Amino acid sequence: MSVYRSADPARTFYGYNAAWSFLAALSFTLNAVYYVRDAGLNPLQMVLVGTTLELACFLFEIPTGIVADLYSRRLSIIIGFVLIGAGFLLQGLVPAFLAILAAQVLWGVGFTFTSGADQAWITDEVGTERAAAVFVRAQQFELGGKIVGIISAGALGLISLPLPMVLSGAGMILLALTLAVLMREENFHRTPKQERETFKQMAETFKSGLEAARRRPVVRTLVIISLIAGLSSEAFDRLWSVKILTFTFPTVFGTSEPAFWFTVLALAGTLLSLGTSLALNRFSPERLQATHPTGILATLALFQVAGVIGFALLGNLWLALAAMWLNTVAGTIAYPIESAWLNRHVDSRSRATVISMVSQANAIGQVVGGPPLGAVGRSSLRAALLASGVILTPIPALYLRLKDASRIPVEEVSRRS
Repeated sequence: MSVYRSADPARTFYGYNAAWSFLAALSFTLNAVYYVRDAGLNPLQMVLVGTTLELACFLFEIPTGIVADLYSRRLSIIIGFVLIGAGFLLQGLVPAFLAILAAQVLWGVGFTFTSGADQAWITDEVGTERAAAVFVRAQQFELGGKIVGIISAGALGLISLPLPMVLSGAGMILLALTLAVLMREENFHRTPKQERETFKQMAETFKSGLEAARRRPVVRTLVIISLIAGLSSEAFDRLWSVKILTFTFPTVFGTSEPAFWFTVLALAGTLLSLGTSLALNRFSPERLQATHPTGILATLALFQVAGVIGFALLGNLWLALAAMWLNTVAGTIAYPIESAWLNRHVDSRSRATVISMVSQANAIGQVVGGPPLGAVGRSSLRAALLASGVILTPIPALYLRLKDASRIPVEEVSRRS
């Protein structure tokens, strides 16, 4: 009990985020290689793995949130990590399609137990005034944990591809047990019934989001863009690794193992995105913070289209990687610009509803678009990847169409609503 009482909530949160980020990177860095090499999944099965995960998260977000609202945020987080760990263990120990699908359900449901509960817990414990600084500091721990996890996954993967996943699963369960001992919860208050998330509220959120999208050109267009991006992304996110594995990797440091190269690719993509973002923020902040960033968003979307289509068509490893990184970097830069733009075009009363609507549109797109493109990928991987890029082609034009709408002041948009 004395150990439990002495655990500082902020330090617990930092350690929790570092450990979670490390263990997640340990499991995810090489899982695509494992799916193809050890489990023998075909392109359709690869996409169905992602679709199953999306569905599990989507369907269980509300029921698992009730645990955090009614009983305990701490309990919800602990349950979540046990389930995530069980999913990672099952995936690593049984290299079979059905077992991997079951693993997605386990860890997807586990993730919904932790989603939101951790932020609510630390905000309760340290207070709203201190929470912002704690979140910023926690993000730094996350980044450090991710980098160490990626490197560790590469080293362990050279020994055995499932080994990082198995160790990650065991580590998640150990993390849950550690949190059961160290995690304080002294300021939890049950959420009033009228404020709890329910399926009825989710339906009302969807309806409210549709109404906001109908009345406001910027919101309507961003919902459509999110849906289109979702239709494309599930297949590309799962199948790019399948194409990369068709290339012969050069020998470096005495090895040409995919485990080594996928580790290098993960680190390179992360560092490229970070470096480009920092450079733009340093030398062209006015573009990143533009009130109506239709031009830069259209340009970045065009880069993403070129990156995905180029990756699909190019037969040289390094050119294909350059195209893939172009897509990754452009998407990383565009996300905060678009998020800030969306927030400027909605008032505070409907902000959460609209953001939720945009996220729901992306999730629906992934669930609807993934399986058909995965089916195409069974007969032609290039055709599936090319289709992913073609689906994205309307997005630059949709951004440019908003130039006139963007000139309408936010206050006038609000009055029209």
